[in-house]
Amino acid sequence: MMFDNQPRGTICIEDIELGMTRHLRKTVTDRDIALFAEISTDRNPVHLDDDYARQTIFEGRIAHGMLTAGLISAVIGEQLPGHGTVYLGQSLKFLGPVRPGDTVHAEVRVTAIDHARRRVTLETHCAVGDTVVLKGEALVLAPSRKFD
Repeated sequence: MMFDNQPRGTICIEDIELGMTRHLRKTVTDRDIALFAEISTDRNPVHLDDDYARQTIFEGRIAHGMLTAGLISAVIGEQLPGHGTVYLGQSLKFLGPVRPGDTVHAEVRVTAIDHARRRVTLETHCAVGDTVVLKGEALVLAPSRKFD
C-alpha cells in the first residue's frame, strides 16, 4: 500500500490562509473496492465482476466514485482543516474512472474564508497521474481556538 500523506491534526480557522493546500496519495486495491461494496451495500457488478465490467463503457472494473470522493473527506477531516472539522457541503463532478491499482492524488485548496462564521470553502480534486478524475468544492465549519 502506498501512502504519501501530510501530517494529521488540526489547523484552526485563525491559522488558515487563502491558497493553503493539503493532499494525500493512496493506491486503490481490490480489497478497498470489496470493503467499500460491503460497507455501502453498493454491489454494482461494474465494481466487482470482471466479466460484466469488460462489457461496459469502462471496459473493466472500476472503483466506486464515492470511494474516490472519500479520499477528499480524509484530507479535510485529517489535515485541512483537520480534526474537529464539520462538513457542510460537497459538490462532486466525476470525470474519469479509478481502476484497481491506480494511485489517486487527492488535494484540497482553500479558496475562501469567512472568519466570522468559521466557514472555509475548499476546491477539491482527485487525479490519477495527470488525469483529473474528480473535482468539486467543499464547504466546512473549521475548528477554532476560541471554542476549545
